[in-house]
Amino acid sequence: MKFILRLRNSIKSLTGIDNRENLAKAGRWLSYFIIIGVIAGLGSIVFHYLCSLGMHYFMDLIAGYRPPSPAGEESGLLKPVLPSNRWMLLFLPALGGLVSGWLVYTFAPEAEGHGTDAAIDAYHTKGGHIRGIVPIIKTIASSITLTTGGSGGREGPIAQIGAGFGSFLATKMKLSNRDRRIMMAAGIGAGVGSIFRAPLAGALFAAEVLYRDPEFESEVIIPAGISSVVAYCIFCLVCGWGSLFEAPDFVFRNPLELGPYIILSFVLVLTGIFYIKSFYGITKIFKSLKIPNHFKPAVGGLCTGTIGFFFPFTLAFGYGYIQHAITQTPIEGFPIELSVQVLLILAIGKIFTTSFSIGSGGSGGVFGPSVVIGGAMGGVIGIIFHSLMPGIVTHPGAFVIVGMAGFFTAVSNTPISTIIFVSEMTNSYHLLLPSLLVCSLCYLLSQKWSIYEKQVKRKIDSPAHSGEIMVDIMRAMTVHDLNHLIKDVARVPQHMTFLEFKSFFSGTKQHYFPVMDKNDKMAGIFSSTDIRGVLFTPEIEALVVMQDLCTTDIIYTTPSEDLNTVHEKLTMKNIDSLPVVMEDDHSSLIGMLNRKSLNDFYNKKIKKMRSDSG
Repeated sequence: MKFILRLRNSIKSLTGIDNRENLAKAGRWLSYFIIIGVIAGLGSIVFHYLCSLGMHYFMDLIAGYRPPSPAGEESGLLKPVLPSNRWMLLFLPALGGLVSGWLVYTFAPEAEGHGTDAAIDAYHTKGGHIRGIVPIIKTIASSITLTTGGSGGREGPIAQIGAGFGSFLATKMKLSNRDRRIMMAAGIGAGVGSIFRAPLAGALFAAEVLYRDPEFESEVIIPAGISSVVAYCIFCLVCGWGSLFEAPDFVFRNPLELGPYIILSFVLVLTGIFYIKSFYGITKIFKSLKIPNHFKPAVGGLCTGTIGFFFPFTLAFGYGYIQHAITQTPIEGFPIELSVQVLLILAIGKIFTTSFSIGSGGSGGVFGPSVVIGGAMGGVIGIIFHSLMPGIVTHPGAFVIVGMAGFFTAVSNTPISTIIFVSEMTNSYHLLLPSLLVCSLCYLLSQKWSIYEKQVKRKIDSPAHSGEIMVDIMRAMTVHDLNHLIKDVARVPQHMTFLEFKSFFSGTKQHYFPVMDKNDKMAGIFSSTDIRGVLFTPEIEALVVMQDLCTTDIIYTTPSEDLNTVHEKLTMKNIDSLPVVMEDDHSSLIGMLNRKSLNDFYNKKIKKMRSDSG
């Protein structure tokens, strides 16, 4: 009987008003993140098919060339062969740049470049606001840029599709800036996680890519996880399940292999720095060109086409070449073996084609090219050490996979999500140990550089968190910690006439005056503003006493009160100084605490935290 009563009481507590409200709120947010996942998944499908159609009509039919695809995306349209119309590769990227440049700079200039940076900037400085037209223009312009031979990735446009819808939904629902930022980040995770078939990595990437330090936006992970899973399922239902790349069952068994992996780390860092310097150096050159922005992507496309004319495998996505580098198999219709020289040309050529395609104002992402560049450099090191020590480095393809992870870590400062990304993309979880070593080294050696310029160092440096950081710091400290800033001020007897006070007031810079009774207890307080009316009525100066001018409704603080509460009292009442009184006797004055002193203390604290973080 007692058990039944306890069970009944438990059911009542679960169905109480508060719990029903919490469940309704949780259900509402869950529906938001599911909707974001659905839209991001559908956006990934649309973008995927736009890219497939573009490759068929531009690269296949015009240039007679289709680069090989990764195992998870075999198209079956045409077999990969050498271009039958090589001259078209010279001009096709320029044509694509001309069209995408006109679209971007006419309708949505913020859609230029790699879209992830724009989403990061929207998170930190724009309250998560993204114009509704940006994802649409980004999708069309990126598909044109990438399928006419421009080198770039798919994560930039798809991140803006998801982020743009998350921002749009939050705005329509009239949610706060914080909620909009979370929904925007959930859209990023959903888009990236679906298009690369890596839902866990997509959620972690959305939370990690915002900062240069190893810091996650914790409030983003769960929402991005929900949206990413939904988007991934929708995308795979249409485009097929399985990982993007197919890899043999590589297993790490020999600790001596860590030596070559360490060397790989240094090579990836140097290549990453070269990539970032080249990318932003070329971007700077194009920004300084005295021609209309609309034509700059066409010029960049012509430069890309020039490289592609000699080395066609540096154009477009390039994932198929990395697929064959992983499996160490020849490419049908491709007469050249993926040797050290070819992989090196692929990596360096991809750096320049990406820099010209995206740095000129073209539209596309930088994750995709980073995967190709890192995989190619990993293949170079793997093949070299396999020839030198075949008993230790048994599979060069394993170095391709680890190189993919290490290189993107080196250029993006996202070690955790990148390890998971590459593991999910290649289904190679047995390489987690060498990937962890290489990514950790790459991150430590390249923290100074990033392909994402809009990343901030830490939460403390993000305008989005400025108010929250202040509250956290202020709540952690009390008035007692500011004893050295509490000023002992002149006190005014309650029966002092205004005429007497006037003489005293002329010789002080004090603005707030505690009024004390005969027992030296605080009876009230007034400011220099409160006496303005009496100053211009000299006929009553001898009659008015200070007790008449003070307010007895005193706003005060105590040594144990936290600084956030003190700050709220100062700002809500718009006063500049607050009396500090004894804990057990609120009429016993200790001194006055100024708002300026409190703000100076906070600014010094922030400055110290930033210097301590390097």
